[in-house]
Amino acid sequence: MTPSKTSSDGEIREKLYLVAGGSVLGAVALLLSGVALLSKVPANLPRERSSGPTQTCAEIVQPKAALSREQLAKLLSVPERTQRRKVQEIAKEPYCRLPSLNIRAGSTTARDIYPLAFDPQTSLVIIYEGETYVGYGFKRS
Repeated sequence: MTPSKTSSDGEIREKLYLVAGGSVLGAVALLLSGVALLSKVPANLPRERSSGPTQTCAEIVQPKAALSREQLAKLLSVPERTQRRKVQEIAKEPYCRLPSLNIRAGSTTARDIYPLAFDPQTSLVIIYEGETYVGYGFKRS
């Protein structure tokens, strides 16, 4: 090795240490400023409310209604075009009813919402046309 190369390697190494050290200090400063900002947020700041099924319901029927896993499994095995009464025997009363729709000419579609007991952010929507069960869907709030 030549003396000038050793000196150059040392200078480069020194500059790399300075850059690395500066980066670490910058990251620590950002972290500390973030912690300082979070500590200034009041604890009683109002939280955003989740949009639950109540915002879309036309009528609340049973406020404490919730489907168990067993009820859901039974409902998902019910074939379409089954009597509404048979579906309601499994599901019992819904949490609420959505406004009726006219999807097909000559029939009114009714929709009942059942929150899932094991996943409160998800609800099962059961769809009827008259006294006939025509299907279901899931609604995520």
